[in-house]
Amino acid sequence: MKARRPLLILLLAVLAVAAWYWDRLRTFAEAPLPGIQADAGLVVARGDNLDKVLRKLQAQGVDTGDRLYWQLLARQTGAAGRLQVGEYALREDTSPRALLQAMRDGKVVRRMFTIIEGWNIRDLRAALRKAPLLEQKTAQMDDAALMAALGHAGQHPEGRFLPETYAWVRGDSDLDILKRAYADMDKALDLAWKSRAPDLPLDNRDQALTLASIVEKETGIAEERPAIAGVFVRRLKTGMRLQTDPTVIYGMGSSYTGNIRRSDLTTDTPYNTYTRDGLPPTPIAMPGKAALQAATHPAPGDALYFVAVGDGSGRHVFSASLDAHNSAVRGYVQRYRAQRQAEREGATPK
Repeated sequence: MKARRPLLILLLAVLAVAAWYWDRLRTFAEAPLPGIQADAGLVVARGDNLDKVLRKLQAQGVDTGDRLYWQLLARQTGAAGRLQVGEYALREDTSPRALLQAMRDGKVVRRMFTIIEGWNIRDLRAALRKAPLLEQKTAQMDDAALMAALGHAGQHPEGRFLPETYAWVRGDSDLDILKRAYADMDKALDLAWKSRAPDLPLDNRDQALTLASIVEKETGIAEERPAIAGVFVRRLKTGMRLQTDPTVIYGMGSSYTGNIRRSDLTTDTPYNTYTRDGLPPTPIAMPGKAALQAATHPAPGDALYFVAVGDGSGRHVFSASLDAHNSAVRGYVQRYRAQRQAEREGATPK
């Protein structure tokens, strides 16, 4: 019995040290990493191992502590040899365990890019160029080269990208976002066209996309979109010109300075629906799903005209006759002039 006592003491000592070390490891695993700055990040590149990651953290002033703890914790969490490429957020309360689990599971920073309803292709491409950290593959391409890169050579880019919010991660490019937006628009347009109302004066889904883009630019009031589409559909059916200002503005291109003049309405371009019959040759903006739905399911009625109310609400007055429309236009002009006068006088019009 006395011979076994030293072995027992040694075993107890080993267990005590192991318990102490395990407690230290647990404390290390759960404690926030010292030295993390607010809104910091960590980029794990292809080929980075745990040692390389620790050196990157240290370069940012993070106190990483004992390397052995990291190795043990990586094995315990299943992160050893499984660090995924990407950018990871570092918060002031980030612990070693949380960071290893995030790198194991690929919980990378996801950024958002939103395509706004009514943007044209110039707006979209300008916004992509300004997106920080987004890889720029299309910046030097013209529109034709862009569409070729997307696999749709010869197609005009206007209206082809669905307004939505797209998540992206570090390493993604503007081309990646455009591919997804194109595919989403193609799907949304296909669904709208297949479920379209009967007897639409539209030959194909591209014409539906063009009409939807005009509806998108004419109103920001969701419930008005079907009524706006109804006016244009009835005009197309009766052979009336669409006479819609947004198409004129689009045709003016960079010469448009924010005001449309009477002379602009009579200056012919392929997009001037005052001087040309039917729809313009391409969409004029990126329509959202609601505008696609309105263009393929227009509201019934007899209105052939509409004009803004002019009270700042963005709403419109719809009319079935030219006389009623002219009366609505006079009301708009009166309200517009009253509002301008009030602005000059610093008062609110009654």
